[in-house]
Amino acid sequence: MNDSMTTNDSKQKSLRDVIVIGSGPAGYTAALYLARAELKPLVFAGESWGGQLMLTTTVDDYPGFESGIQGPDLMEKMRKQAARFGAEIVDRTASKVDFSTKPFRVWVGGPSTALNVTSSGRAQDDKTDSESLSVLSSEKGEIYRAKTVVIATGAESKLLGVPGEKEFMGRGVSTCAVCDAPFYKGKEQTYVVGGGDAAMEEALALAKYANRVGVIHRRDTLKSSKIMQRRVEEKKNVEFLWNSEVMEIKGSKEQNKATGVVVNNNKTGETRELPMDGIFIAIGHTPASTVFKAQIELDEKGYIVSRLGLSAKSVALARDHLNDMGILEYPTMTSVEGVFAAGDVVDFRYRQAVTAAGWGCMAAMDVEKFLTGTMSSW
Repeated sequence: MNDSMTTNDSKQKSLRDVIVIGSGPAGYTAALYLARAELKPLVFAGESWGGQLMLTTTVDDYPGFESGIQGPDLMEKMRKQAARFGAEIVDRTASKVDFSTKPFRVWVGGPSTALNVTSSGRAQDDKTDSESLSVLSSEKGEIYRAKTVVIATGAESKLLGVPGEKEFMGRGVSTCAVCDAPFYKGKEQTYVVGGGDAAMEEALALAKYANRVGVIHRRDTLKSSKIMQRRVEEKKNVEFLWNSEVMEIKGSKEQNKATGVVVNNNKTGETRELPMDGIFIAIGHTPASTVFKAQIELDEKGYIVSRLGLSAKSVALARDHLNDMGILEYPTMTSVEGVFAAGDVVDFRYRQAVTAAGWGCMAAMDVEKFLTGTMSSW
């Protein structure tokens, strides 16, 4: 055994069957199912646990709550339910992982960085393997080991970074029209910011409810597909604000909601304050996958590639793992055997709480079958 491993043995934690990294609907659902399977999952929920739902107000589209539920309340219920069945939930962030050898290693504490993988397949940072392990275990956090890992770190909506945006998030500012558009039924004026397919989808969802929808885009042409653009242009209650950039979101502290948006025309220099009932930011998402870079396969946007194909890379991975009956084995497994992924860190298409929970369920069931070697029973 490596001398540095022996020296720092107090920092090495006992081998776990499974570690879950993440604490949104996918992470907590995976933890629930794994706990009920008596696999005693260790969940690294992060210092700011709960995912994007912690930033939302009323959630009306999660099944089982006929009057809706506050986002933070939903996450609290999921957390307590997983804990009730024995999930060990720790509010610390996984700062580094090593999937190059088994058992897998997960660091908590210390700066978040991605280990590089050498041509031999071993992970290292800027020191030799023995030096690296010594430093990591003594200065860069504790090391936890596991036979399997479920990654459910989610994705964050990209924001504009303008005054008022975070202040009125969930109170007139939103990043999901599919989720929140019904709240704007009959409202006079709403806006969508963005020019890609995601923004067009938001505009279409909002146009079903709001009287008027303005699409604010910083250029004079859209990045979206032609078919999506045509669908939006056909909506009589949608207009485009070309060459326009949001400078500030205004609001009323007394009413505790956003009431206007300051827009600058980057061609004419004209700045206007437009009254509004709500604004939806649709400029993209950033998957929380940086720490896994060079450890598992990611797509060009940073989403984790799993066998449950949403992209060409995923489909190719799936083709390589069909059994003799033509059935895909362990759909939520990534490019590394024993590492699974669930929720918005994989799913760039649906991005709903209920679909993330479904991913978490599937990942947990895949882990159980993988650990027990009972895949053939399916």
